[in-house]
Amino acid sequence: MKKKYMLLPAMAAAATLVLVGCSSAGDTEAGGLSIEVPDVPMVEELGEAEGEVNIVAWSGFVEPAWSDQFTEDTGCVVNRRVAGTSDEMVTLMRTGDYDLVSASGDASLRLIAGGDVAPINIDLIPNFGDDIVEGMKGQIYDTINGKSYGIPIGRGANILQYNSEVVTETPTSWDVVWEEDSPYAGEITAYDAPIYIADAAVYLMTHEPDLGITNPYALDQEQLDAAIELLKTQNGIVSEYWADPVAQITSYAGGTSVVGTSWEILRKLTEDEKFKSVLPEEGSTGWSDAWMISAESKNPNCGYLWMDYTSSAEVNGAIAMGFGMAPANAAFCETSDEAAAHCEYFHATDEEYFKNVWFWTTPIEQCIDGRTDVTCTNFQQWTDAWLTVKG
Repeated sequence: MKKKYMLLPAMAAAATLVLVGCSSAGDTEAGGLSIEVPDVPMVEELGEAEGEVNIVAWSGFVEPAWSDQFTEDTGCVVNRRVAGTSDEMVTLMRTGDYDLVSASGDASLRLIAGGDVAPINIDLIPNFGDDIVEGMKGQIYDTINGKSYGIPIGRGANILQYNSEVVTETPTSWDVVWEEDSPYAGEITAYDAPIYIADAAVYLMTHEPDLGITNPYALDQEQLDAAIELLKTQNGIVSEYWADPVAQITSYAGGTSVVGTSWEILRKLTEDEKFKSVLPEEGSTGWSDAWMISAESKNPNCGYLWMDYTSSAEVNGAIAMGFGMAPANAAFCETSDEAAAHCEYFHATDEEYFKNVWFWTTPIEQCIDGRTDVTCTNFQQWTDAWLTVKG
């Protein structure tokens, strides 16, 4: 089970990201935005494999079940370092000791902006083809100024989980976890990280339209203040903040919590049918992971070979099933009845489902919703604001 969100000390979570960007009329890349990032060269062609590749990854992404075959095929020995949080991944990648990282959207822009990762030559990744689901191509969290910095691995939504023996009517709105008069006050789980501010913003997009929020990761100061106010209100009705998935499962199984934000895999791991889930009418946040290659990679050839190998239907599917997420390669869904069932459970090819999901994107000063008349709040400001929520 992936323990990617074990909470780090506050200061560790306060990795600074301050991007200064510019909008260019007529730009079509990355949501119509052009963002100034370090000019890191891209590999133009592959050479001889170096004999090893050093990878920072979430638990379950690099396993002997498929890495041994990769070593046998290429001669590249795979050295894995499992990370527990996105902040830890960013820190490790900045040591220069690793070639690859399986970054989530709340880390990828930090790595790109810091010049820590290089753009990827897609032509050298034959398995990055038409079978990769459209919803994971060209997204702003890993594609900047028309350059791809990430090879998609998998994705998932942050869904609303509930105990159907207590919450007997299927919720249609996130209001049961945000409103002070919720009938489940005191039995609500909330995610414990600055990026959870985006969940409040998603709710405000529908219920406070006058705030003008059109992207939960593009908040000016007034919008951020509104989200923090909502989070502080929610603080009074939360039974448990979770960053460790095991603690979240325990909270539900033990009856401490009956409703709150979750992942499909966590609900499944409860192995109890009374726990249900829904994607509420407001939509939700979510996460999408991608391989990124270090700007200082000492083994770029093995790194590229790994990214291609793990993008194949079989290997990408094995990672997705092992971890519990929707695979990036849709061809996997047609490889067996088991694969088809997995893809259906995790909505792998259901783009209509994922259209309602706002994937984690590091907040930056440039408003990624296209506004140019205001400055948006950056990740450091989100981190500082999050520290005020729980007092």
